[in-house]
Amino acid sequence: MKKQSSWKKALKSKATLIILIVLALLVAFAYGRAFYRDYQVKQEISRLKGEVNQLEQRKIESMELLEYVASNNYVEEQARTQLNMKKKGEKVIVVNQSDTETNSKSRSKENDQVSNPIKWWYYFINKDINN
Repeated sequence: MKKQSSWKKALKSKATLIILIVLALLVAFAYGRAFYRDYQVKQEISRLKGEVNQLEQRKIESMELLEYVASNNYVEEQARTQLNMKKKGEKVIVVNQSDTETNSKSRSKENDQVSNPIKWWYYFINKDINN
């Protein structure tokens, strides 16, 4: 009977109560840390899934670009623009930049000499001012 009474005394003592409270706080702290870490891991997984989706989209775009670059249309376009080539039977017209610039400058000078109401009149009648 002495053993039971000593256990009862030990459980009822303030030291035991303090030890149990400290242990409960440690367990609660450990659980809180684990819960927070789990939350962080889930956030990281969500971020990485978004990044994976972006990378997959970029991969698809790159594959489409690669497919276009490997096509005959791309080769033909580059031959025309970079190498100034043409297809057989095709006629090419060359326009000098300096001629078009001088023509547009002379037209703008002529347009400046015409009054504004006359310009509107020609605009609504769909006539060229120079004619």
